[in-house]
Amino acid sequence: MSLYDDAVLVLKGYEDQEELRQGYLAHLSEHPDGMWKSCQAGHITASALVVDPERGRVLLTLHRKLRMWLQMGGHCEPGDPTLAAAALREATEESGIPGLTLAPGGPVRLDRHAIPAPCHWHLDVQYVAVAPSEAVEAISDESLDLRWFAYDEVPEVADASVVRLLEAARARL
Repeated sequence: MSLYDDAVLVLKGYEDQEELRQGYLAHLSEHPDGMWKSCQAGHITASALVVDPERGRVLLTLHRKLRMWLQMGGHCEPGDPTLAAAALREATEESGIPGLTLAPGGPVRLDRHAIPAPCHWHLDVQYVAVAPSEAVEAISDESLDLRWFAYDEVPEVADASVVRLLEAARARL
């Protein structure tokens, strides 16, 4: 099965945010290249909020280009077999934490957000990645900083999309 086919199945099975979900499916139907960064009309991305539920905290990255505290995530790559695998790969690469596991049940949220040209939209499929006990992060080239934040600190540093993702993650866990 292709990554495109997996994305369609994941989105068809996602049971929340109906209007946005249908928009993602319509986008993929209209853009066979809609999984890839090269699709200038927008493209599917995969992200994961790294959570340490034992300590009630999340790991956020200070994004190098956007200069915002965000969850780990980014573009799908041709070697990604599934959206979940893309999200886990991105979370592992950007956090430097081996042994992350995705929470069961598939994505917890969808988030469509504008990005600078030449692309115009990210259609993000968002997962939750659970950090192993005593996880130690390591900053990547894509990040200015990595930092653990207590759940109640997130609204002070991150935008509303990250806060909504945290709420969905906590409900899932």
